[in-house]
Amino acid sequence: MISTDTDKEISLIYFSIRFKFCIALIGACLWTWFSIWIAQAWIHDLSTHIGMFAAIFLIYGIAIIPGFMNSFAALSLMMDKRPRREALPFYPGISILIAAYNEAASIKDTLVSISQQNYPGKLQVIVINDGSKDETANIVRNLQEQFSWLTFLDLEKNAGKAHALNEGFKLVEHDLVVTIDADSYLHRIALINIVERYLLDPPNTRAVAGKILVRNSRENLLTKTQEWDYFLGISATKRMQSLYQGTLVAQGAFSIYDRAALIEVGGWPECVGEDIVLTWSLLNAGYRVGHCEDACLFTNAPTTLRVFIKQRQRWARGMMEAFIKHPSILIKPRLSTFFIYWNLLFPWLDLAFTFGFLPGLVLACFGYYWIVGIMTLVLLPMALLLGLLNYFIERQMFDEMGLKVRKNFTGFLIYVFAYSFLLQPASILGYLDEILRTRKTWGTK
Repeated sequence: MISTDTDKEISLIYFSIRFKFCIALIGACLWTWFSIWIAQAWIHDLSTHIGMFAAIFLIYGIAIIPGFMNSFAALSLMMDKRPRREALPFYPGISILIAAYNEAASIKDTLVSISQQNYPGKLQVIVINDGSKDETANIVRNLQEQFSWLTFLDLEKNAGKAHALNEGFKLVEHDLVVTIDADSYLHRIALINIVERYLLDPPNTRAVAGKILVRNSRENLLTKTQEWDYFLGISATKRMQSLYQGTLVAQGAFSIYDRAALIEVGGWPECVGEDIVLTWSLLNAGYRVGHCEDACLFTNAPTTLRVFIKQRQRWARGMMEAFIKHPSILIKPRLSTFFIYWNLLFPWLDLAFTFGFLPGLVLACFGYYWIVGIMTLVLLPMALLLGLLNYFIERQMFDEMGLKVRKNFTGFLIYVFAYSFLLQPASILGYLDEILRTRKTWGTK
């Protein structure tokens, strides 16, 4: 009896979110202190060639700050135990908005995946054709006869995704609004899962981001590589942020929102990164944004280098837009503000990698290990730990949902050793787009 009672007591021990945050922060600071200590000789040697300021800028941007971020994330994920979802006594009606531009190749599959959901509540699906030049409009019109829940809104002129969503929002009938990309495919219980997570999350939750995975990963090396980015990198970030009550992006590809909250913040803003700016509007209004790790949607990732770079430029520019539109969010006294400041460091890391690490690799090939050398490897083991940890977390989720992690070793190797060579320079281009106020366009097609 004594051991049983003890076991019950242990199982009832609850660690608050703030306690977990403090543990992760202390652990990350200790790792960072150790990294700075062993990097002193590296910084000194490099400073003799490029000066102390440049040496600190590069080494902190390449190794020290990423080490802090990776250790904080790894410790957070180790402590993350999510409450299990439960079946609801009643499933409310949901309205799904799908903005489509030249999606003739995929819009039918997207709607078919919705028809296979067997969602217990009422369903309204609104497809907004944003001036497509292909057969998107005709395909959707023909499907209206097959799907009674389908509403079609045909806009003659292409005006951007935010405008299309706001126009479709005028037709919404239900209090829960879901956005889905037109080139995607929902897992069979995705809608049930995301609604359950939304309604079982803390009462101040006003949006929940779903899980985005790559559907066309077998197409070429680029999509094989992106499969791991979505599976490991993006998903780890959302898990960590949602643990601390502040997912920073409820992505337009698949998220659920409260209708009244959308009205309160003015709907989708007219900008490149409409989803991140909308999310920050909700956070700035004091609401919580969550993440449902088992509400899966499979999307078509960019298949060409040009389209991929345009997409990541747009994402980076969207982050800049969010800071410009919501500067006051930096003084909000909540845990999620920590990650807002975290995002402020990304331009530094991208610049250090692009103009430090890449030239450093070239120098290392000729025997000059000023920037890239043995110390680089010593200071970056946390990246490997974080990757392995998130792999096992995600694989467990896949097993529970009857999914399998594909054996994509080639894509994994490229993701680990070469992906940043594309990703971080593309982000710099996005920052420049916003600084130079270049023309804003929707999408990556």
